[in-house]
Amino acid sequence: MNWKMTAASAAVAILGFAGSAAAEGALNIYNWGDYTSPEMIKKFEDKYKVKVTVTDYDSNDTALAKVRAGGHGFDIVVPSANYVPIWIKEGLLLEARPDQMENFKNVDPRWVDVQWDPGRHYTVPWQWGLSGIGVNKKVYGGDINTSAIFLDPPKELVGKINVEPEMSDVLFATIKYFGGSWCTADKEVLKKVRDKLVEAKPKWLAMDYSVTEKLPSGDYAGVYYWNGAILRSRLKNPDIAFGYPKEGYPLFMDSVAILKDAKNVENAKLFMNFIMEPENAAMISAFAKYANGIKGSAQFMPAEMKDAPELVIPAQFEKAGEFLQACPPEVNELYTRIWTDVNK
Repeated sequence: MNWKMTAASAAVAILGFAGSAAAEGALNIYNWGDYTSPEMIKKFEDKYKVKVTVTDYDSNDTALAKVRAGGHGFDIVVPSANYVPIWIKEGLLLEARPDQMENFKNVDPRWVDVQWDPGRHYTVPWQWGLSGIGVNKKVYGGDINTSAIFLDPPKELVGKINVEPEMSDVLFATIKYFGGSWCTADKEVLKKVRDKLVEAKPKWLAMDYSVTEKLPSGDYAGVYYWNGAILRSRLKNPDIAFGYPKEGYPLFMDSVAILKDAKNVENAKLFMNFIMEPENAAMISAFAKYANGIKGSAQFMPAEMKDAPELVIPAQFEKAGEFLQACPPEVNELYTRIWTDVNK
């Protein structure tokens, strides 16, 4: 496909975008739960006189299945990096060319030519982070920089652990725990992974999304979960500590994309451009407590985020982090079968 635009068509696109600045109407966003700043949404609504509706989903697979089924009514979705190529390949996303929008200059160069969307023809950064360990230090005082916290839990944490219900993140950590590589189809490794998860699950209390309430309150004493939620938990309870699994942990970036069958395309493009403004990106991060990928946003961040141990990866653990790639269909099938066994 030829990505280049003629000068004339580029000019038309720019004029069309500028002319939509006074847009009115609606925008329907489909996003992860507890992940969208109400303050930022209100600012967008007030600026453009657009009524925004946010609908939550709980996993990449849930979002993909809902949109594949059609009749959803959404304009924007926020998939993780390893899922973006699937959305693009299946023709579910509009090639919105955010790289030609006014505020694209604010995207940190690190996040421009990304593997999942080279040059950013479809998506813009929302937030990025990782899955790690959160533990109440009053309950457990040992090493927390290990996936053993949830895979071979110490007796103090048995029956008090919550694990995020996201297949890719859990399988990644467990595969790394056994020295394997992501997207491996090695049956010997995968049998160990399956058996370990099936053995470990009865030692967990839950697999849910209520960490920001239940970890600080003491309902959970340990979690394998996303770093921003654990930071939010620590701000409520200083006894919460964060650990980086030394065996390996998954990095993620969730990105905003416009759906191919969106009804409010111009408003969706306005929103894309809006969240690339540093002050607006900082509002997103201030709410959910994740980094965002927009240059200049740090100056607008809350003070507690600047040196947060949940966000600043220690040098000795940097190499253990890895962005998830989209695995081949035959590997996904193996992983789905393991996940089905774990959730029986």
